[in-house]
Amino acid sequence: MRYRAFVVLVTAFFVTMNVLLWRAEFGARTHLGTPVPAEVVWEKALTSPDTSFLEIKHRGVKIGTAHCVANIGEELATGRFMTDEAPPEGMIKRLTGYSLDFDGNVSLEDLSRFRFYFNLKLDTNQNWQALSLKVTVKPFSWEIHASAPEQIVRYLIEDDEEKKERTLTFAELRNPDKVMRELGGPALPAILATLGLPLPQAGPPSLALGLQWEARNDRLKVGSNLIRVYRLEARLFDRYKAVIFVSPVGEILRVELPDEIVMTNDALTNL
Repeated sequence: MRYRAFVVLVTAFFVTMNVLLWRAEFGARTHLGTPVPAEVVWEKALTSPDTSFLEIKHRGVKIGTAHCVANIGEELATGRFMTDEAPPEGMIKRLTGYSLDFDGNVSLEDLSRFRFYFNLKLDTNQNWQALSLKVTVKPFSWEIHASAPEQIVRYLIEDDEEKKERTLTFAELRNPDKVMRELGGPALPAILATLGLPLPQAGPPSLALGLQWEARNDRLKVGSNLIRVYRLEARLFDRYKAVIFVSPVGEILRVELPDEIVMTNDALTNL
């Protein structure tokens, strides 16, 4: 009798603890609209094991495709970088940073098809260290490479007739109107107008875009079902809004940008 009472007591204890843990994990945390630290959501996105394949639409019309890949930088405790080979037994991996690759192609009504490639490198505190952007609209090609530690930006403009390359300091970037016109030449205003974006004007000396990300638990409708997601939201240039829906494991499910540009994960479009 004592043994049976002991078993019942232990069973009740574990059932109660599991219910409480479940409520702590999926109850309070996943309540619709509950704030979540943006760094936590970005950590999930930057360490996601899945590649996000996205369909790009502009005002409901498909205009292109893209895919996003996150990678983790690691090295051995001795300082040697990790390779595809298994590390020696007992060696400890150390996180060195993150990288995010985003590339795709878009066809616009007033322009021929253009391709883009974007790479972002961050340190372990999610501070950007380097970024690269390349946009190709034949016969034009624009490349930008920026380094936070070196405080410089290098750009390359190329077409069938000439190739222009220049390096700017962060201090020189405080005049955005001059820099953007120099970067894009006569074609840039048309491209920005097509995308519904204004040409930056001269303003206060600031190098930041002023992006303040806010994150919340949310639900995203997929077919006839609602699935749990994280919602990241920020204002662009204090005027435009960007929203990113991230799955619990960090996969990009949906991106909403200004001028009704929407990117949707292929896994959702096929449902």
